[in-house]
Amino acid sequence: MTPVTVLGAGSWGTALAIQLARGGDPATLWGHDPRHMASLQEERVNTRYLPGVPLPDSLQLSGDLACAVRGVRDILVVVPSHAFRATLNAIQPHLRSDVRLMWATKGLESGSGKLLHRVVEEVLGEAQTMAVVSGPTFAREVAVGLPTALTVASKDENYACFVAERLRSDTFRAYTSPDVAGVEVGGAVKNVLAIAAGISDGLGFGANARSALITRGLAEIMRLGNALGGRHETFMGLAGLGDLVLTCTDDQSRNRRLGLALGRGNTLEAALADIDQVVEGVQTAREVHDLALSQGVEMPITEQVYAVLYEARAPKAAVHALLTREQKAEGL
Repeated sequence: MTPVTVLGAGSWGTALAIQLARGGDPATLWGHDPRHMASLQEERVNTRYLPGVPLPDSLQLSGDLACAVRGVRDILVVVPSHAFRATLNAIQPHLRSDVRLMWATKGLESGSGKLLHRVVEEVLGEAQTMAVVSGPTFAREVAVGLPTALTVASKDENYACFVAERLRSDTFRAYTSPDVAGVEVGGAVKNVLAIAAGISDGLGFGANARSALITRGLAEIMRLGNALGGRHETFMGLAGLGDLVLTCTDDQSRNRRLGLALGRGNTLEAALADIDQVVEGVQTAREVHDLALSQGVEMPITEQVYAVLYEARAPKAAVHALLTREQKAEGL
């Protein structure tokens, strides 16, 4: 199989590197922290992010970014969204001319609110072959080989099929799509909505409220996604509804756990410290809020999550604001 270098040795990057290396296929995992990578090399386990899950013998480890990407045609970026552009800028001088880039980062660019494929085009050029990998996935379940399905989106159908095949195994299935923007919107906004679902459950509001938040949250994803050129079928598929349901309903989700903590009265700072990993929905809430305003898209749940995170609105007050909005037809 074609070698792939994975950039980002957190839980999701490590899980995807394990998946790529299954069956003895060549893959390399790079991480920015030399001490962390030395620990992975010594123990052959990512003890911090995926304890108890051994790394395949075919998975190589590297703490040298230039060496990790030099000469490699296929690169998978799995760094947090706030580090996405910086990572592309760092690897750009070392890339071969026919490099193909994929990413499993979920979010919008910090500060600009740009979809990540726009960042790729700005750094590596509009002709760059690229694909985004997204869908309802928890890292540990992928790493231990539990059944999983997700979406690979690319404007290049052949490359989408290549990525899907490269990821495929007896327990892992990837579907292809041409809708890069739609898949990116679904993967970003669902994290904000998972915070909302967690807040609701943390307040003890029950299954009725959670179901309503998921359903109306999907409407928000679709409104913003449509404004940015996404397709309806994407939002009703794995990268939309599937990822939203997963992230809003299972406590493996960091975004949901953050919301739970806020709903139970913890401060944002304390909740983030307790989780001790990047919670993408915090930054994404600000970017999606601003993007929705610029696009003239109504996103009331996102607006209230933003108010809780950045305007010190009490969670109960945010829920009250949602419930007392003007009466309207469901399809609006």
